[in-house]
Amino acid sequence: MNKVKRVKIVSLSSGSIGESYAKFEVDIGLKRLEEFGLDITFAKNARAGKKYLNEHPEKRADDLIEAFSDKETDMILCAIGGDDTYRLTPYLLDNDRLKNVLCDKIFLGFSDTTINHFLLHKLGLNTFYGQSFLADLCELEPEMLPYSEKYFKELIHTGTIGMITPSDLWYEERESFLPEDVGTKRKAHKNGGFELLNGSPVFSGKILGGCIESMLDMFDPGRYTDMPAVCERYGLFPDVDGWRGKILLLESSEETPHPQVYERAVSILKSKGVFSVISGIIMGKPMNDMYHEEYKTIIKNAVKGTDVSVLANVSIGHAAPRCIIPFGVDAKIDADKQIITFG
Repeated sequence: MNKVKRVKIVSLSSGSIGESYAKFEVDIGLKRLEEFGLDITFAKNARAGKKYLNEHPEKRADDLIEAFSDKETDMILCAIGGDDTYRLTPYLLDNDRLKNVLCDKIFLGFSDTTINHFLLHKLGLNTFYGQSFLADLCELEPEMLPYSEKYFKELIHTGTIGMITPSDLWYEERESFLPEDVGTKRKAHKNGGFELLNGSPVFSGKILGGCIESMLDMFDPGRYTDMPAVCERYGLFPDVDGWRGKILLLESSEETPHPQVYERAVSILKSKGVFSVISGIIMGKPMNDMYHEEYKTIIKNAVKGTDVSVLANVSIGHAAPRCIIPFGVDAKIDADKQIITFG
């Protein structure tokens, strides 16, 4: 993959970047992208607003088709997450609509975008998980958070990620995102390193996964009654053989799910046979470190008596700062050396 020159921003979930209250944040993000030497365009409907995009999932799907069809676009950057991107699935997969335009571009997003990652994985595209435009490029601190910036720059300069090491700090989430908050610092805490909870300290495999609530919703109709049926009809969640030898990434959303919810999600994944064939698990650090110990205990209990390796306290997903993890490429984890390498 060559150096990124042109980025197209898409809103595949929430239409937040089209709202007037977010304009000052969008301006911050655009300035940063320009300072990184990038040309930026927005997909046609990306800034149409929350109401319009909620009512028109087909327009969000059109934007992804547009982004892959645009020969000048090197990177597709998701604006933000949300909770209903599964609704795009028929408009993307029916009649091989997305498959017919799919090509080798960088696709970056996280949270609800987990569903898009699974969809693109089904079509054979390797993607990148961990950051988004609004959550990372539009950060209200004077600069993008250094750890997050390091990996974003590596991705745009090299087209990939070579190695991940632990972040020295973790940051509390902001309670307010207002113009008067621009330039204010987040509260920072010293961060520990990667933590091995089970199995061998060295393990390898291709990584796949994402937000644990999004994966729960693929099977549980509690949030959207039709979501499990849609995911099953289009085969978005890989079968057992599709998980064989892989590393499962699990991270939790800003909703900081109660441990009972987290445990239910883990139980469903286990019932699908995932834990019986994977080589390991990577656990993202929860936002604000909420329920961190409880989540670790749940995973340890789930793999008890097995040789599945589990690496915790990885700065990926909803806790700031965020690294970027490539999906679909060979990864090697060395907990003793505190590194994750790719390729």
